[in-house]
Amino acid sequence: MTSAVDDVTGEAAAPPAAQRRRESFIEWAWSLVRLDFVGVGFGAFFFCLSLTPSLVPRDWVLAGVIGGINAAIGYGIGVLASKLVRRLFLDHRPWWPPSARVLYWLKGVTVALSIGASLLMLVPAAAWQRQIAAVMGIEGPSTLIFLRTLVVALVVGGLLVSVSRVIKDAIKFLARVMIRRWQLNDEVAMFIGTAIVVVLIITLVNGVLYRGFIAGASAIFQPQNDTTRPGVERPVQPERSGSAASFAAWDTLGFQGRNFVGTGPHAADLTELNGRPAKEPIRIYAGLETADTNEGRVATLLSELQRTKAFERKVLVIIPTTGTGWVDPVAARAIESMYNGDTALVAMQYSYLPSWISFLADRDKSVEAGRAMINGIQRRWLQWPEASRPKLMLYGESLGSLAGQGAFGYLPDVVDKGFSSVLWVGPPNASTLWKALTVRRDPGTPEYQPRYDGGRTVRFAQAAGPAQIAGVAASPEWKGTRVLYLQHPSDPVVWWSPNLLFRKPDWLKEPPGFDRSPAMRWYPIVTFWQVSADMAGNVTSSQAAPNGHGHNYGNSPLDGWVAVAAPAGWTPEDTERIRRSLEKLIAAGGPEFQ
Repeated sequence: MTSAVDDVTGEAAAPPAAQRRRESFIEWAWSLVRLDFVGVGFGAFFFCLSLTPSLVPRDWVLAGVIGGINAAIGYGIGVLASKLVRRLFLDHRPWWPPSARVLYWLKGVTVALSIGASLLMLVPAAAWQRQIAAVMGIEGPSTLIFLRTLVVALVVGGLLVSVSRVIKDAIKFLARVMIRRWQLNDEVAMFIGTAIVVVLIITLVNGVLYRGFIAGASAIFQPQNDTTRPGVERPVQPERSGSAASFAAWDTLGFQGRNFVGTGPHAADLTELNGRPAKEPIRIYAGLETADTNEGRVATLLSELQRTKAFERKVLVIIPTTGTGWVDPVAARAIESMYNGDTALVAMQYSYLPSWISFLADRDKSVEAGRAMINGIQRRWLQWPEASRPKLMLYGESLGSLAGQGAFGYLPDVVDKGFSSVLWVGPPNASTLWKALTVRRDPGTPEYQPRYDGGRTVRFAQAAGPAQIAGVAASPEWKGTRVLYLQHPSDPVVWWSPNLLFRKPDWLKEPPGFDRSPAMRWYPIVTFWQVSADMAGNVTSSQAAPNGHGHNYGNSPLDGWVAVAAPAGWTPEDTERIRRSLEKLIAAGGPEFQ
């Protein structure tokens, strides 16, 4: 055994290098969990604010994650504030710092109050979540279960604080190295060390992590794109892409494309529904593998339109898809039922990633694909004799709405290009046309349901139900091109924006819409993360909000179509007949609605 005392001098011997390194590592690791008591107070305050109501109900896991993020941000703000206050106001006071005993009690009281406030806040937080859930007709969490939120928040917040301390220690380490090696000034060394670490982090996030995330997502979702949903078979009707007569091969259409052309009503179904002979609906689709480029896929669509004689139908509907290439089956079947199959629906895939990932990775790609498809088909439509060409319509939901709006610089473009009816559902806040119309809305109209130019061309409906949508369409009289946005006051996709970080939006200054909690308030930083969590949960989970709330629009596209594109002589009884048919099919749970 090694003696702890030097045999010659009798003095304590220096510990071995390995022991010193181990003790240094333990001290560093312990520093990661030592907390600044002012930061703890701010972190608890931000955590409590994160528990206040937002747009849609949150379960305890998501509430804990968002609470942990906000608590970590609050902790950082508290640490920075305490350092500034000490440096600017306290360091030169004769009574500062207080005695160790006073400081000990201050820290103890702060931690105790922070823990107590966080626990107590979970009780009204659970009640708020139940209130929001009740508005949407679902069951909210129990208070006992919601207490788990604090555990998740502690883990998430602790990890984020630890990561920030690792980053800070890396900056200090680089500064010490530069000071020893090049005798730099302390401030200069810290500045250079900070710059190096920031550049490395940005490179890591944008280069390695981001690309790795996209590559991992592609590895997960690309195989699904090559599969076919059980119960979906290759169409035999020549009016469908993927059939034997089609220029778009069945195995190139992707998962959602095969679902689109392999399902939906046929002439016999529509004849039975409407009580008169129907035509076989035309459904045209180009998948990512149908051609290598947008131009190639659009060329295939144009060939399909020519082959199926789509320009001889009464209605031609262009449908930019969501991230995976999905087309809302309710919207598709509704317009086909309304026109008894005398329709041609055309869609094109630009990605196989879910919409929330496509929004991060392929937003520009979605707009470029939507613009290419709309412009290409519209130009071919113009070449058809005006007296016999079909009504040109446009539909887009969620990211498909963003993609469709990218084809228009401003509202008159929609009219000038000959569209008779446009229906956009759940438009993302980043949609350029939606944003421009909302910002320039008529004075006195709320942001959640604005009116532009008196509703002459474009109108906005809360999608609170058939009567509300019909009322928006009925008054004032709506002539010429009709453009309708359907949006829920509780839809986080519509209201999420980076501006929420530091600016209170108009929709939170106004009285709430039909399904937004009146208890929701705006708090800097906190509300941004709340709505971010709402969007992540609502987009990735079908259980987040029921039909008619959040980003789930149920069968309201039917009412939207009736508002902008009802056939001559259409009656409310016709609408209800189709609604009952849709509800029956959805309840049956066939592959079309899965």
